Amino acid sequence: MAIMKIAFATAVAYGLYRYFKHEEKNSRVAFAAGESTPGEVDVRNAGPEAMASDLRDWDEVDQASDESFPASDPPAANRFT
Repeated sequence: MAIMKIAFATAVAYGLYRYFKHEEKNSRVAFAAGESTPGEVDVRNAGPEAMASDLRDWDEVDQASDESFPASDPPAANRFT
């Protein structure tokens, strides 16, 4: 009987944990405020203004890489072009 009480308490705790984590789903580190899109996969716009981080050294290579993600090929821009 004690094992049933423990299992029930664990299920309730897990349910509460999932409920509160669901509320925090849209607070992503890489997303600026309002950049998260609803759906199965969160997508943000390209560019430093769409990121929550303070990017001081953002250049053309970083921009091309961010715009090409999640493509399999690397961007054509590099430090030598």
